[in-house]
Amino acid sequence: MAQDYRTHECAALRPAHAGQDVRVAGWVHSRRDHGGVYFFDLRDRSGVVQVVARPEAAEAFKAASSLGPEYVVNVSGTVQRRPLGSENPKIPTGGIELIATGIRVLNPSKSLPFEIDEHSTIGEETRLKYRYLDLRRRHMLENMTVRHKVAAAARRILDAEGFLEVETPMLTKATPEGARDFLVPARLSPGSFYALPQSPQIFKQILMVSGLERYYQFARAFRDEDLRSDRQPEHTQIDIEMSFVEEADVHALVEKLLVAACRAAGVELQAPFPRLDYEEAMLRYGSDKPDLRFDFEISELTPVFRETQLKVFREPLSNGGVVRGLKAGGAWSRSQLDELTALVKTQGAKGLGWLEWEGSGSPSPIAKFLGASEIEGLRSTLKPSKGEWLFLVADKPAIAAASLGALRKDLIIRLKPKPKTDFAPLWVLHFPLLEWEPEEKRWTFTHNPFTAPLESEEIKLDGDPGHVRSHQYDLVLNGVELASGSIRNHRAAMQRRIFKLMGFNEAEQERQFGLLLRALEFGAPPHGGIAIGFDRLIAILRGEDSIREVIAFPKTQKGICPLSEAPSSVDPRQLKELNIQVSLPRLTAAKA
Repeated sequence: MAQDYRTHECAALRPAHAGQDVRVAGWVHSRRDHGGVYFFDLRDRSGVVQVVARPEAAEAFKAASSLGPEYVVNVSGTVQRRPLGSENPKIPTGGIELIATGIRVLNPSKSLPFEIDEHSTIGEETRLKYRYLDLRRRHMLENMTVRHKVAAAARRILDAEGFLEVETPMLTKATPEGARDFLVPARLSPGSFYALPQSPQIFKQILMVSGLERYYQFARAFRDEDLRSDRQPEHTQIDIEMSFVEEADVHALVEKLLVAACRAAGVELQAPFPRLDYEEAMLRYGSDKPDLRFDFEISELTPVFRETQLKVFREPLSNGGVVRGLKAGGAWSRSQLDELTALVKTQGAKGLGWLEWEGSGSPSPIAKFLGASEIEGLRSTLKPSKGEWLFLVADKPAIAAASLGALRKDLIIRLKPKPKTDFAPLWVLHFPLLEWEPEEKRWTFTHNPFTAPLESEEIKLDGDPGHVRSHQYDLVLNGVELASGSIRNHRAAMQRRIFKLMGFNEAEQERQFGLLLRALEFGAPPHGGIAIGFDRLIAILRGEDSIREVIAFPKTQKGICPLSEAPSSVDPRQLKELNIQVSLPRLTAAKA
């Protein structure tokens, strides 16, 4: 520690230091004039300490009289216990105060655009414009501290497990990975562009072919996509790849890593984490990332209504559809029920059936059409209590799942039930390998194009590719997709076969994926991996609604950095050097 500036951090001082001469340095958090004696709180990264400037120390007293908020000062003084009754048990240094013998102003501060206070209400645009001030707030500093501790804990686990930290290129070639690329013009190759990586996917697989066997990095990933609370154009992921592994090996490592990393943030997770196959998750929760802190489980009701005379159920069932439902408490008005109906319609459902079990609320449009066997089937399947509401959807399986999944999330928001636990991790396994893209009339990858099909499903690749299950797995935490990974195709022939199913001819495969395909032909080992959304993890651990709160210098929802004013126009000479001409659409004047 620089002795000229400080012998102690502010928050390190305790009653045991009483009588000692010390030096501290930091920012003036607040100042008070108590009848000719100045009190001010001095803040550094560790916390605050109360400084007292009395007239007996004339120079220190004079300096204290002119201090303003956020002045950077160096204070010399003697630690003493606070007078009886004036202690502040809310802070670690609340039992002492520092009697100033010298105060040196290291740097004054201009008037602040907002107070450095946890309770001040500041617009996000202003906070980000003055992020260097916003980060001084205790809550933001704690966010950054927890981020560091979690990263350090993750690195310790990975190092102990024999992983090598390897950096992969930031300037690379565009590959289709689900989002638009950020492009960087190459001055030395006019007309050509680098792409910033959406993930290090191909390079980490190349590292497995290279024999490194266990790789990780805290990788920066870039995706030009519409932004929301859990997305940024640039974000950080803990990227991991392992050779000679099966799914269970990857899961066990990630669980060990997350248990240790979360413990560093004061959160305890219990391993092993629960596991659900994708199909079961969609059936029971209507989502591939269900929040298991809450109930509202979806039930299969198709057998109950197999012989129904209710037309709105009978027609979907005759066309291969299903009937599914869930129960919930609450008092629902007709207008609220209409809102829930409108919600499921946004997911493609034709409507929502509802009724209050043995209740006296809004009369149900379907209740009088239900037979005794159907009433008994609802009772035995959903086990409703008096006054609970049943919500039913009859449609194609995918639509019924999506509709009730959206309804389930909405019920949780509206009813605000007490969670069964604070943190609920879940593995969702064996996603479909491919999904049909109706606009392009071709198969596309569900997660990424490098995932291996389950060995037992390979027989379906040519005749029924839409029902091939894969070695794709996601880790969900509190309803958020926290990590995604898979066992990869390590044989070039299988990878080419899947590319062909997705409509890539040999020339396109070579152009877009030639690097990987060639490498797989040189003795690539079986391998798999995962990428953990680091920003999302910290946001969940800190109880933040947006990952912007745990990133030092984030972008706004419009992809703008108010602090640096990026993106911005550039000097025409730079564009000329890059052989780029910018053509902006002309703004047409409004008609009179």
